[in-house]
Amino acid sequence: MAKILVNNSGPLEGEVKISGAKNAVLPLMAATLLTPDTCVIDDVPDLSDVMVMRKMLESFGAVVSMSDPGKLSVNAAEITTVEGDAELVSQMRASTMAMGPLLARCGKVVMPLPGGCTIGKRPIDLHLKGFKALGATVMEDIENSSIIIEAPRDGLVGDAIYLDFPSVGATENILMAAALAKGPTILENAAKEPEIVDLANMLNKMGAKIKGAGTDTIRITGVDELSGAIHTVIPDRIECGTFMLAAAITRGKVLIRNGIPGHVRPIIAKLKECGVSVNVDEEGILVDATKGNLVATDIKTLPYPGFPTDIQSPFMAFLTTVEGTSVVRETVFENRFMHVVELNRMGADISTDNSREATIPGGKQLHGAKVRSTDLRAGAAMVLAGLVATGTTEVSEIYHIERGYEDFVGKFKSLGADLMRVEEHDV
Repeated sequence: MAKILVNNSGPLEGEVKISGAKNAVLPLMAATLLTPDTCVIDDVPDLSDVMVMRKMLESFGAVVSMSDPGKLSVNAAEITTVEGDAELVSQMRASTMAMGPLLARCGKVVMPLPGGCTIGKRPIDLHLKGFKALGATVMEDIENSSIIIEAPRDGLVGDAIYLDFPSVGATENILMAAALAKGPTILENAAKEPEIVDLANMLNKMGAKIKGAGTDTIRITGVDELSGAIHTVIPDRIECGTFMLAAAITRGKVLIRNGIPGHVRPIIAKLKECGVSVNVDEEGILVDATKGNLVATDIKTLPYPGFPTDIQSPFMAFLTTVEGTSVVRETVFENRFMHVVELNRMGADISTDNSREATIPGGKQLHGAKVRSTDLRAGAAMVLAGLVATGTTEVSEIYHIERGYEDFVGKFKSLGADLMRVEEHDV
C-alpha cells in the first residue's frame, strides 16, 4: 500500500497539461464491444481504472494493445463470454458500461454487482429500466450476486425512455444499447455531461445515428451494425478543476493547458466569486491567486452543467483557507462528506448537520496529519490541503487517486509542490 507524503509547498507556479478524461475513456472503451472491427482511441490516460477496463475487455475476448503511449487499439471480433469477471467488476463501477454493448450485440449479459468509490448507493436501476424499455428481461441471480439481462430473440427494439434522474452511466449504457436496436429511441431527461457528447461522437463515427447529445433529449435511430473508428478522448475536466484549485489554495499562479473552459465554467465562476483571477485565452486557463484576499462562497453540486460533485471535496479543502464561512450542499450523492473527518484532523472546523450540507469556517491554518483517501476526489482534496498545511501530511489509500489522475505526483512536482509517493514499508 503506497502513500503520498506532502509538505507545505508555497505558491505553485508553472504550467500543466491536462490528460484525457477518465470518465470519458471508460465508456469509449466499452463501446468497442459493439463492433467486430478495430477501434483506436487516442489520448488514453495511464490510470489503474483504464487497466481494469482493459482487462475487462480482454476477459470478454477482445484483443487490446497499446503500440504507442496513449493510443489504445481494441478488436472485439470474437466475443467469447458475456459474463463479467466478478473480481474486475468489484474493482470498478464503470465495469457496468459493458452491459449495453454486450446486450445489444450478443443478446445477453451477466454482470456481477459493481464496485468503485464508496460515495453512496449509486444503484443501477436506471440502467436496467432503460434495457427493459428496449425489450430486455432482467433477472437477479441472488446466489451469485449478479444481474442477468437478455434481449428478445429478434433483438432490442427502440422506445421512448424517461430517466427519473439524469444519470450519466444510465445515459451512456442506453445510448450504446439503442445504437443497435431496431427503430428509434427517444431518451428524455438524459445526462448532459461532456463525456456523453464524447461517447455519442465516437458512436456516430462508428456508424450510429445519434442526435441531441449534450441536451436533455437524445434521439437514437438504431442501425444493423457498427464499424471501427478512430477517436480522441476529451480532456479531463475534473483534473483541470483540481489543478485550478491547487493554484488557488496555494495562492499560486498556474497555466492549465489542454483544458476546455466551457467544461469547467461553474468552477471558474466560483473561484472568481472567491476573488481568484481566472483568465482564458489561446494558451489555456490561467489561474492567479497571488493578489488580494480570498473570501468564502457557497456551493451546491448539481448534474452538468451545474457545479460538479467530483470537485466538491477539493473545493471544500480550498474553502477552509479563505476568509468567512462557506456552505456546501451536496445533491448528487448521499455519502460524499467522508473527507470532512479527514480535513478536520488537519485543523479544519467543518460541521455537517446531515449527509447533504456542510458548513466550513474559513481562515484556518491547517496542520499535517495522517489522513485517508476515502475516495478518488477526496484523496486529491487531502493532497491539496497538505500543500498548505504546516508539517507533513501523510495520505494513505492512494490507490483511489491513481484510479483517476495520470502522473499525479509528477505533475504536482513540476509546479513546485513538495510531495512524494512512497511504499508503506518506507514510511
